[in-house]
Order: sequence, then C-alpha cells, then structure tokens
Amino acid sequence: MGARKRNRANQLKEANKKKYFAILRNCPTSPRKMRLVADMVRGVEVNKALDLLKYSSKEASRKLEKLLMSAIANWQQKNEGVRIEDSNLYVKEICVDSARMLKRIQTAPQGRAYRVRKRSNHVTLVLDSLNENQTEN
Repeated sequence: MGARKRNRANQLKEANKKKYFAILRNCPTSPRKMRLVADMVRGVEVNKALDLLKYSSKEASRKLEKLLMSAIANWQQKNEGVRIEDSNLYVKEICVDSARMLKRIQTAPQGRAYRVRKRSNHVTLVLDSLNENQTEN
C-alpha cells in the first residue's frame, strides 16, 4: 500500500471513531421497501424516530428499530454518563444499498421458467448530536 493511500485510510479510521453508527447487512427485504421506512426517520430526533418505527405497520420498520437501538447503544458506549434527552441525538444519515440477490426459478406455462430475483439490502445509520453542531458553527 502506498503512503498516500495509507494516510487516507488512517484519516478515515480516525473520522469513524468520532461517528456513532450501526450497520445492518444482508437484510432480506427489498431495498425499495426499506427506503420507504428509512425516509420516514431521516433527520428526525431519536426518540421520535423510535416512536415512528414502533407504530409503523411496515415489516421493515421492525428491523430499522432494532438497528436504531444498536446505534444508540454504540453512542452510549462512547458517551458514558450522558443522557440521551440532554444530548439532542438525531438520525444524521441513513443509507440503504442493495445487497446480494438470490436468483430463483418459478415455473411458467408451456414448459417455460421465469426468473425470480429475491432482493436484500444493506442499511447504514449514522447518529449525531445537535449540541455538537451548534458549538462548531
């Protein structure tokens, strides 16, 4: 690995230490369905986002609720003794990418076969505090 590449990798590693995030990989829901739920909570305060996900009727909301709880736990691990209510945590960014696709065959009339693509996705959720943003500006 070249020096420039190594320096950049170290910079990214240091930046990730200051981020509070959680990643869900290979979730067996189509990315389109997951994005509908992700758009609901993007930019929303954490407690309100948990309420939205808990009372949503979509199946993907259960998985996102668990992911959000994981991100909150990661935040609490780095900030011991600080209450969530005092820190004004919000969902800074939430990104849904497509993952591997299982290709299956479904029988069709007259000896044909249709291809069924069972999609899955990766979700990355990043939390941030409003208090930190106000002090930087």
